[in-house]
Amino acid sequence: MSSASEKNVPQIDIIELSADDLPVYCPGPHAPLWSMHPRVYIDISKTGMGSCPYCSATYKLKEGEKLHSH
Repeated sequence: MSSASEKNVPQIDIIELSADDLPVYCPGPHAPLWSMHPRVYIDISKTGMGSCPYCSATYKLKEGEKLHSH
């Protein structure tokens, strides 16, 4: 049986990306108008994951994807 505090934990949606989707920026190109905020680039090169400082959207590199070197 789960406790009441576990029911109140918000679900975090993770936006999975391929290496071809880089660089990552938020809000993305298909974001609805109501969710607009200043564009920020999210660095996922170190951990494969990162979050937007404005809306907390979380971006993650898909399993098995490799970052392209420049």
